[in-house]
Amino acid sequence: MYPKRIDIIKKIVENVKDDIIVSNIGFPSKELYKIKDRERNFYMLGSMGLASSIGLGLALNVKDKVVVIDGDGSILMNMGSLSTISYLSPKNLILVVVDNSAYGSTGNQKTHTTKIDLEKVARGFNLDATTTKTLEEFEREFKKALKEDKCKVIIAKAIPYNEKCENIKLSPIMIKERFMEAIKDSSI
Repeated sequence: MYPKRIDIIKKIVENVKDDIIVSNIGFPSKELYKIKDRERNFYMLGSMGLASSIGLGLALNVKDKVVVIDGDGSILMNMGSLSTISYLSPKNLILVVVDNSAYGSTGNQKTHTTKIDLEKVARGFNLDATTTKTLEEFEREFKKALKEDKCKVIIAKAIPYNEKCENIKLSPIMIKERFMEAIKDSSI
């Protein structure tokens, strides 16, 4: 059985050190906040589909690894980001697409990934992509990607499930300012 998104996020948090994490809107950000709030986490609020683009911009301008936690619905909404990521191919970007075949933050309505293979889509953009179906597979691939010096896409299959989480207790301005302060020494 596929893992829950929150368990995938836990594995990300357990394995990153000072790496930057950009999290998709809604429940992914709230789950990351619940697991481990830190200044190098950028919680996206209100911009569905843009985590991959924000992560790309960061990866082009910092030395550190940038890990993006995105969702299948958001990737489908901003498919052009895969083209741009491929074209620019920053060696410090890891795009984790949690594919639960659902718009998790709006009520778990089905996405088109019930019929679309996101790994094949990413490979169509000439990205190094792999799909994981278990937590163990995900952790193995994620650890490998952290050590590699190349752009990587991991499609992490998951069940549609939202952990009960409180809202993030930081304003968007606070998130932005503390994040910018935390990464200022990472600039290229």
